[in-house]
Formats: sequence, structure tokens, C-alpha cells
Amino acid sequence: MIRIIKKTDFPFIKYSKTAITISLIIIAIGLVSLVFRGLNFGIDFTGGTLVQVDFQKPMEVDDVRGTLATVGLANSTIQKSGENEFIIRIPQADDKGNIREVFKSAFGITDTEIQRIEQVGPKIGKELRGDVLWAIFFSFIVIGIYIAVRFEFQYAIGVILSLLHDVLITLTVFTVFRLEVSLTTIAAFLTIIGYSLNDTIVIFDRVRENLKVMRNENYERIMDVSINETLSRTIITDLTVFFVVLCLLFVPGEVRIFAIALTVGSIAGTYSTIYIAGPVVVFWARKFKTKKK
Repeated sequence: MIRIIKKTDFPFIKYSKTAITISLIIIAIGLVSLVFRGLNFGIDFTGGTLVQVDFQKPMEVDDVRGTLATVGLANSTIQKSGENEFIIRIPQADDKGNIREVFKSAFGITDTEIQRIEQVGPKIGKELRGDVLWAIFFSFIVIGIYIAVRFEFQYAIGVILSLLHDVLITLTVFTVFRLEVSLTTIAAFLTIIGYSLNDTIVIFDRVRENLKVMRNENYERIMDVSINETLSRTIITDLTVFFVVLCLLFVPGEVRIFAIALTVGSIAGTYSTIYIAGPVVVFWARKFKTKKK
């Protein structure tokens, strides 16, 4: 294994209570915001029309917004996705029917300047929200079963709680800062789950190996040693992901939202692997006196 840091011996589990308390505070803020403000769902879930326009003349967001206001579309969400290219989301309530003709009349543009028009009905949007929740729920169940079979039951509990932590932390950022939740965002959430799971399995594999050679040590010590032994690998992986996602943060439109979700989720995923998944396994071993195999 490539090492970018020397051998370490940090007592991670010792500070897990403090780390968990911080996470609970952040999640509580997110839940309060979720209850009183909700999520800023995109038209994928609320219904409406998405129009992508590539103007032939220089345009700014304020110019587009001003023109849309003259035709009763002032509530539209406008994102600049290129030099003169914009993605405009029109709420279902403001839909004027023949959007193509409305845009051609308002902006004096041609068909070639309208790159795409996508319409989603409110019923389909509601069904999508339900499907997304079920998809995430079943992904947790399948992951839990897989971990329980490959390792032991307490490891599955640790993994599920850590993944739930990652999703809730990312949701907190989205609800507090009113970032739009679309199908692209959900794809980012599922990517976060996979990323965090991979990181956790690497550490749990090392724990399983160390359980055989450190029979005289307690679970807390074994977990600390395992985390420290895989720390270089974790840092290298995280930095690789971070630098790639950092580049995407400068891309306008939905890609930026995707990148924000991945940035928050990757940080939360690394954090939860060390301070959520590991400590849960240690707590379970103490509580139920789990025998080492």
C-alpha cells in the first residue's frame, strides 16, 4: 500500500462520543429546517417545464429574468450553463402551454436556439419522489444484508447508521442552503452511499484480519489499529475524489449541484466510517460481549 504518512496511532474511538454529538447537532439543525422549510424540489419532483436555450447574442441572468417577467414567468428558476446558454425551469403553476412559442415570441429566437424542452406532470413528479424513497430504503436493506452475511450483524448496523448519517448530513446542507433537489442530486446521493460503503468495508476487512492476530486486545484497540493502518489509503482516496469534484464545482448548472452533494457526502462518508461505523461495532461488542472469531 502506498503511504503518504508515517505509521500513526491516533485514538479515534476515544473521541467518538464528541464526534457523534457534533453530527447529531448538525442533523438536528437539518431536521428542523426540513420540517419548517422543506426541500427545494426541482421540476423532476414537482412538475413543470425545463427549457434549455442557447442565445445568439450576449445575455445575463437578469436579462432573461426581466424578459420572462413580461410574459408571466417571473417565478422561473434560471441557471447559466454556458457563455450564452441557460437552463430555465418553469413551475407547473406558471406553465403557459406552448412554451416553445412563448419563448420565441418573448425573446425573438428561432427553433435552433431552443436546445431542449422537457415537461413533467405533477402526478409523475409525485410518483418519482415515492420511487426515490423506496430506492434508497431498499438499497439500505440490501447493503445491510450483504454486510451481515460477509461480516457479522453488528457490522451491518454500523454500516447502515453511517450511511444514514451521510445522507442526513448532505440533506442538511441542501435544506439549509435551499439547493435544488433533482434526479441528478439523487444520483449523487446514491454515489455517496457507494463511496462511503467502500471505505467502511476496507476498514472492516482490516478489523477482521486483526481480530485473528490481536486476540488479547479489546475491540476498541483493534478498531483504532485498523483505522490507523488504513489511514493512508483513506487519505489518498479522499484527495483523489476531492480534486476531481473540486473541478466540477466550477461548472454551472446541475453539475455544480451534483458536485456540491458529492463534496459534502465524501467528507461525511470518511468521517462516518471512522466515527460512526467503527464506534457502533465497538459499542455492540461491549454491550453484548461479542466473542472474537
